[in-house]
Amino acid sequence: MNDIDLLIVGGGPAGLMAALSASEFGLKPLVVDENERLGGQLVKQTHMFFGSKAERAGDRGYEIGIELEKEIAARGVEVWSNASCVGYYPDGTVAVVKAGKVHGLKPKSLLVATGASENFVPFPGNDLPGVYGAGAVQTLMNVHGIRPGKSVLMVGSGNIGLIVSYQLLQAGVPVKAIIEGLPSIGGYLVHASKIQRAGVPVLTRHTILEAHGKEEVTGATIARIDDKWQPVPGSEREIDCDTICLAVGLAPLTEALWQAGCEMYFVPELGGHVAWHDELMMTTVPGVFTAGDVTGIEEASTAMLEGELAGLGAAQFINGQTPNLKCRIDDVQCRLAGLRAGPFGQKAREGKCRLAECRRS
Repeated sequence: MNDIDLLIVGGGPAGLMAALSASEFGLKPLVVDENERLGGQLVKQTHMFFGSKAERAGDRGYEIGIELEKEIAARGVEVWSNASCVGYYPDGTVAVVKAGKVHGLKPKSLLVATGASENFVPFPGNDLPGVYGAGAVQTLMNVHGIRPGKSVLMVGSGNIGLIVSYQLLQAGVPVKAIIEGLPSIGGYLVHASKIQRAGVPVLTRHTILEAHGKEEVTGATIARIDDKWQPVPGSEREIDCDTICLAVGLAPLTEALWQAGCEMYFVPELGGHVAWHDELMMTTVPGVFTAGDVTGIEEASTAMLEGELAGLGAAQFINGQTPNLKCRIDDVQCRLAGLRAGPFGQKAREGKCRLAECRRS
């Protein structure tokens, strides 16, 4: 198929917004996603977004996902579900597997919006049944309605760890403790306050030493750590739990960008290796765009704006700039800068600045 204006790999918040903005300016996009339904992380997010009304404050993630899916259908955007991008070739061909068949697609432009994968922590017993990533726990509870266990130790106090802990409590699953290696809670105060009001202890400067059990998790040993991140002798304590949930960060899923030959740089503030991109989310390979967590770990609202901007960038790349398109680009860039303003956006701002400087140096 060579009549695709924009091939979008990833049907999460970034990919869906890119499809909508690109189609609004005359492009014919195709969205490819490995899941059965669209929405990516949105489908498992039951908490309300906050911020400005323009960024859907007050809406829950899964509600936004349903809304975007309806808009995609109403716009007539083609979607391939249960399909995976498995390769990018030097002539610009993208290999996609769907229904057991490999399709060679050659789009005029490509957006990689593949999101991120969960980090894990090495410790004895981390391969036991009952050790989950936080995303897996969210999927079990919020998508399939299944409790992951009867009592949980949460490792990590960032937003994901705090949000999933609260969702576990809502599902009737006790959270015995949240442990955090850093000296302070990493997530937003609004999430931390709900957890603390519920009586869940948050133990900073703590780590997990091992999981107990032979066939499945039956408990865990945790300990306080010093300034060199070493366990403090005598501070060990046992936690009685059958589930250990790891919420220790995400790493961008950049395989397709590496294959495409994009210039990649390691930026710790963004979660790992990311592709350099310009103000319209285009990488160093002309016509190859990137958006969402694959460009750096941020919030879903930021991913949506980056996706919207990438779709507009693809429209400009293919059809050139028009006054209406420029006005829309300026608006989205302004909103994106606004989302990253303030203390909560500092890490992302610094990461994006460092990424911009990488190519100049």
